[in-house]
Amino acid sequence: MKNYFDFTGKVAVVTGASSGLGADAAKAYAECGASVALLARRKEKLAGVAEEIKALGGKVITVACDVTDEQMVKAAVDEVISSLGRIDILLNNAGVAVAGAVHQLSEADWDKVLDTNLKGMYLMCKHVVPHMMGQNYGKIVNLSSVNAIIGDKVPVLARHSYNASKAGVRGLTLGMAASYGVYGITVNCVGPGLFESEMTENTLFKNEQFMNAYNNGNPMGRPGRRGELNGTILYLSSDASSYVTGQYIVVDGGMSEV
Repeated sequence: MKNYFDFTGKVAVVTGASSGLGADAAKAYAECGASVALLARRKEKLAGVAEEIKALGGKVITVACDVTDEQMVKAAVDEVISSLGRIDILLNNAGVAVAGAVHQLSEADWDKVLDTNLKGMYLMCKHVVPHMMGQNYGKIVNLSSVNAIIGDKVPVLARHSYNASKAGVRGLTLGMAASYGVYGITVNCVGPGLFESEMTENTLFKNEQFMNAYNNGNPMGRPGRRGELNGTILYLSSDASSYVTGQYIVVDGGMSEV
């Protein structure tokens, strides 16, 4: 029986790979046999993740890349292709969040979130897609958020720039899926709910009011655990999803459905 989740011979690029969901996904790709390129603004922060992948026997390179800087993006993509020969999978994970409703946000904070979460994704795709078109194969997975479709009425938790950027990711995914399917490229996005990560542990997880409300309102009664997003990412990155494109899959324990 064919193993649709065998990534042997495939090269996966992960942005924002130094910690959290990006680091978890990078290790999951390696466990399935892929060679992995880890991208982050500070290359030194990738060292720990790279060592974990090497310990699994995987091939890995680390590349400094600020996804908001087109010259750095182009150089990073060129380096990956030069070092690993190809790019089969792109996981656009790099992202930031800034608290604030529109009447509170500075223009600089708005630009920071939109530039990282949406413009950065556009720039990565701009320089990876032509390579995928040339090989007539590619799997692009964009990290959106459940906050693309739901907001939060608790004032201290308002993140309007984040809502806007993650909704934009859905739109970008739809447009790309429609344009590039003929080239053997699938483009999908994942909408995680609340997950354990370095960022959320120091923010939302410390807000008792929010956590009580979240857990009481979530059908599974808890946030997502480390690694629980990997299955969806691997599915959309694999040949098991060869006829799936343009989709937005929410992974939130059912929170958005109740």
